[in-house]
Amino acid sequence: MMSDHTPATLSVQVIHGRRDGPTMFISAAVHGDEIIGVEIVRRLVGAPPLRRISGTLLLIPIVNAFGFIGQSRYLPDRRDLNRSFPGNAKGSLAGRLADLFLTQIVSRCDYGIDLHSAAIHRENLPQLRIDLRDRKIRPLAEAFAPPVIVNSALREGSLRHAASDSGVPVMVFEAGEGLRFDEFAVRVGVKGVLRVMNHLGMIGKGGFQTGVRPAPIARKSAWTRAVEGGILRTKRKIGDVVRQGEVVGVISDPFGDWEAEVTAGDEGLIIGRTNLPVVNQGDALFHIATLPKAEIAGAAVSGQDEVAESDPLFDEDEIM
Repeated sequence: MMSDHTPATLSVQVIHGRRDGPTMFISAAVHGDEIIGVEIVRRLVGAPPLRRISGTLLLIPIVNAFGFIGQSRYLPDRRDLNRSFPGNAKGSLAGRLADLFLTQIVSRCDYGIDLHSAAIHRENLPQLRIDLRDRKIRPLAEAFAPPVIVNSALREGSLRHAASDSGVPVMVFEAGEGLRFDEFAVRVGVKGVLRVMNHLGMIGKGGFQTGVRPAPIARKSAWTRAVEGGILRTKRKIGDVVRQGEVVGVISDPFGDWEAEVTAGDEGLIIGRTNLPVVNQGDALFHIATLPKAEIAGAAVSGQDEVAESDPLFDEDEIM
């Protein structure tokens, strides 16, 4: 219930096929300002391959309606919903919503994909985050075929951790920036979900590519941080391959009297970056995924971009 006593509901669209098959959920806006996932779900609803499916698909475009309405990452009590699972039916607002989502949605499913973006003033290269130790989830991540797969341990309080405890493997898709749309990120997300459904036998292939180049897998990643406070000028963007020690940005004082170079801590692929030029010492600037063959990763990102631009699922009317 909202503060003005307006009923608050968790809206779910259920697409149930005539033939038996897995049940999967696609969720977005667990963080209310991460709206790219909302657009991915909207496009999935109208995707032609979903007209005939096996099994059941649960689509939840807005999990955190409170944050979505307020254009905020958090709930009104400033709690992070993705640190509040498994929740409590008699607990805080965050605890109640987490419990509702876990018991009414996740527990009914065999698989799940949770759609996220970077926080405001940051952007993420489209990527999947999974625990590589989970043998059930890795084949699904490879079927999704994102620009990069990042190994990410389960975090206490997250939806992914609680779902895993319930026996439901969940992948996290990260792409773009909070409160902003990114056409490339949206297209990668839509096609990735359809590929996973095809892999699970829920849909046939049609209107999207399968068998694309395998995604590189990053077993670790780290942020390069600001060595000084000042004004940042970035020299590299997300999706770029960088070498260890390469200059990726320059920080200067407002008068231009001095400059400090920001160098990559390792060879790899830039999977996240700040978009805010005003930085303090220690701020996270570039998120670099360590890869064994960085050149291959760069080629994979370029290939994804070309495929996205020519995707037959989307015409000009759809993307306006």
